[in-house]
Amino acid sequence: MPNFAANLSMMFNEVDFTERFKAAADTGFKAVEYLFPYDYSKEQLVNLLGENDLLQVLHNLPAGDWNAGERGIACHPDRINEFREGVGLAAEYASALGCPQVNCLAGIKPASVSEQTAQDTFIANLRYAAPIMEEAGVKLIIESINTIDIPGFFLNRTNQATELINLVSSDNLYLQHDIYHMQISEGDLARTIESNLHLISHMQLADNPGRHEPGTGEINYEYLFDFIDGLGYQGWIGCEYVPAGSTVDGLDWIARYIK
Repeated sequence: MPNFAANLSMMFNEVDFTERFKAAADTGFKAVEYLFPYDYSKEQLVNLLGENDLLQVLHNLPAGDWNAGERGIACHPDRINEFREGVGLAAEYASALGCPQVNCLAGIKPASVSEQTAQDTFIANLRYAAPIMEEAGVKLIIESINTIDIPGFFLNRTNQATELINLVSSDNLYLQHDIYHMQISEGDLARTIESNLHLISHMQLADNPGRHEPGTGEINYEYLFDFIDGLGYQGWIGCEYVPAGSTVDGLDWIARYIK
């Protein structure tokens, strides 16, 4: 049976962030993920997880100025020092929170930077980050994101991600497969997941169009969940969707999985 984690950056937005841990636990979730932990002390987050008997299964590396529209800096050649500082901070948080993996967002390629330079920068940054995360007991993962939602995002297809993993040649670099993003970018979800299962450490979901909960769009999630379960996938699936109404009212789809 798939294991689902509530994404607290998108779900339970009816309450403040620190109250979302309890809201997730009260509805049956055993794990959470969210974009970034850095606005809160490690101690506060550890307490929130412990008080609500929750696992932290994912957060991202620092990704630049999110509110200004930045979506990662790992492919930016002029921000390598900033990236490296973020690796250390992310490792500290992940270790404290017991978080087994951290996602590295490639970012939007600057217009002045060539594809090759962006790729070379990304590879060098991943080669720097992977052993640091491994020493902290944390997996480093990368995620492809569609360029409809985020125009210019450098890493945007599964085969591009797997090629980069091969080029980095680290035993601590894995793939995050976001079902929503990859439905938009390439489709063929089941076959892509099956062929890359050995690299996939985490998945995320939302339906399309709208990025709402499963059952609101075109993706046959009932089939896909059974298929993923049949493959023997042991990781978590993060519910990174925007509820179409209230979060709780939209949880009927998950009832059979989190009894």
